[in-house]
Amino acid sequence: MLALPKYGCLNVHASLLPRWRGAAPIERAIVARDAETGVCIMQMDAGLDTGPVLLRRSIPIASDDTSDSLSQRLCALGKEALCTVLTRLETDPPTPVPQASGEAVTYAAKIQKQEALIDWHKGAADIAAQVRAFYPRVPAFTYHHGARLRVLQAVPQLLCGPAEPGTIMKVSDHSFLVACGEGALEVHAVQLDGKNAVTVAALRNGHPDYLAPHQRFASSPHGG
Repeated sequence: MLALPKYGCLNVHASLLPRWRGAAPIERAIVARDAETGVCIMQMDAGLDTGPVLLRRSIPIASDDTSDSLSQRLCALGKEALCTVLTRLETDPPTPVPQASGEAVTYAAKIQKQEALIDWHKGAADIAAQVRAFYPRVPAFTYHHGARLRVLQAVPQLLCGPAEPGTIMKVSDHSFLVACGEGALEVHAVQLDGKNAVTVAALRNGHPDYLAPHQRFASSPHGG
């Protein structure tokens, strides 16, 4: 099948190959806190995203990029890159560049739902990246009052004073601060189980007693 078309088969892959071959390159790049990503127009072969690259385009990953916002930017970039390659195939075909091997190769495994569970012992910057990467497909979550709480928007902050990871340090009108293994996470939007996504301000208006300082988030519905 790969050999049937006159110019072979082309693929638009949303990463800078050979980094993040596989099913979830956009999410994995954000979780890994990569500084940049991009698209590659590659000549398909029998391997998993292993073919030579015809054209490569890169963009920086913004500090507030989610998988959704980054996907949209990469989609536009990929369309432009693919059109560039297609218009050149007959008159000025790009030179296929083999991908690097060895340590340069990383795999972007499919996202599993359990990966979205927040481990508050991790650093705030890593948790914030997890929140951005998994939104909106598989939102990051924790447990509070025996039920799941999805965390949709959050930014890392410096922690003022010692606290056990997962402890609510401060609740304000528009956010709440949670202690992490390093630093703290300032949360701005959440989703209660079975409810719509809301800002913290809206959550507090509807459920004024749901969040309070010194409460601690859990890793299961039963606590702990």
